[in-house]
Formats: sequence, C-alpha cells, structure tokens
Amino acid sequence: MSVYLAEFIGTAILLYFGNSVNAATTLNFSYAKDSGWIITTVGWGLSVTFGIYAVGQISGAHINPAVTTSMALVGELEATKVPGYIIAQVLGAITGATLTWLQYLPHWGKTEDQSAKLGVFCTSPAIPQTGANLLSEMMGTMILIFGLLMIGANDFVDGLNPLAVGGLIAVIGMAQGGSTGYAINPARDFGPRLAHFLLPIKGKGSSNWSYSWIPILGPIIGGGAGAAFYYLAFEDNFPMLGWVAIGLFAVTVAYAILEEAKK
Repeated sequence: MSVYLAEFIGTAILLYFGNSVNAATTLNFSYAKDSGWIITTVGWGLSVTFGIYAVGQISGAHINPAVTTSMALVGELEATKVPGYIIAQVLGAITGATLTWLQYLPHWGKTEDQSAKLGVFCTSPAIPQTGANLLSEMMGTMILIFGLLMIGANDFVDGLNPLAVGGLIAVIGMAQGGSTGYAINPARDFGPRLAHFLLPIKGKGSSNWSYSWIPILGPIIGGGAGAAFYYLAFEDNFPMLGWVAIGLFAVTVAYAILEEAKK
C-alpha cells in the first residue's frame, strides 16, 4: 500500500468515527443525544487511535496536514511528499464525513437546528473573536505536535503508542477544546465542511465558510511552533523555519490580547 492511500484510509477512519461521535451526541432521536463533552473528547481520542492502528506502520499515520507540515519543517518527512499527504488526508476526511451522513441518514430531517447539523461536520467558535479563535487553534495544535514528538521520544511496548496519542487528543479536547471545538487538523475541518456543503443534507443551512480559514491556518502555524519549541528544547538542530512559526505565534498572541482589550 502506498503512503498516500494509507493517509486516505487513516483519515477516513478518523473522520467516520469522529464525525459520527458528534452526530450521535447531537442529532435528534439518537440514543446518545446529549451525552456530553467527555464522550465527545474520548470518542475523538479513540478515533485518532484507531486511525493510527490502521496505517501507522505504512505512512506514519499523520492523518493531519498540520502534522505533515510540522514533520517536514523539522526534516522528518521529505518535502516532496507533503502535497500528496495533504491531498490524501482531505479526500479521506470528505469520505469519512460522507459515511457519517449515511450512518445517520434519517436523523438529519428530524433535527431542526442548523448549527447543530453543521457541528457534526466541522468546528465553530463558542465566542466568535478572530484573534482569540486563531490563537486557540494555534495553541491546541502546538501542544499536539510538541506532545507527539515527546511521545515519539519514548519507548513503548508494541501497540501502545497509538493509545498514548489518543490520550493526548482527548486531554487537548478536555482542556482546550471548549473555545473552538479543537479542530487542530485542517483536513478534519475542511474536508467535512466541504462534505456538508456538497451533500443533500435536509435543512442544513450555511457551511460558515467565513470561519473556515481559522482551523486551517491556525493548526499549520501552531504545529510549526510546537515542532520548533520541541527542537529548541531537546534537539541540537533547530529548524530555521521554526523561527517564522514562533514569530507568527507571538504576533497572534499580541493581536488576540489587543483585540480582547478593546472590547
């Protein structure tokens, strides 16, 4: 199996499980409706775990463009593979989201809340505020990439590494996900948002494209900063592009604080 097909399959698994957790806890007449945020975060953590189990030995199971760009930034992935990885991840995300739509086919028409239906597929901010929302996605992904590199530096009994990564995803969701829904993955947000836009979902409403750039740009910059901070702290060969990511992170922090101060 090629690494690109592996990334497609791994991301499809991630989004089928993850979006279906959202659907189960959100859509009317689902037995799991209103199960709560803990179910959501644990469900997404396990979704990542099983995506990694599926294809980790083949492609490294990035299943996230922010992971791919961050690994390329620190020289752990060939730059020529980055476009193929990202295309495969987005296509896999669209496929996984489409499977969720089919899984809950009769529930869409029974759910009137358009924002709830959109929330099955993609993220939105609890409080719309550009600087803070961008910073939230950057910080979540910074911790994700720093944590992945930290986990990778340890030796695990065979088969336990994906569980550690799933735990990291779950705790990021519990601690940081309350502000924007923690996309921390451009494919996870863009692919399902596009599926929401294209699929004949009953009463679906807007796909909220005006927000869509935040869960794309935020994770890419935040992931680069996370990788840079890790290499600055633990490695000798600090990537020069890491300073760009750290600089953009610092500018976003300043902007978010000033934006909040003006309110």
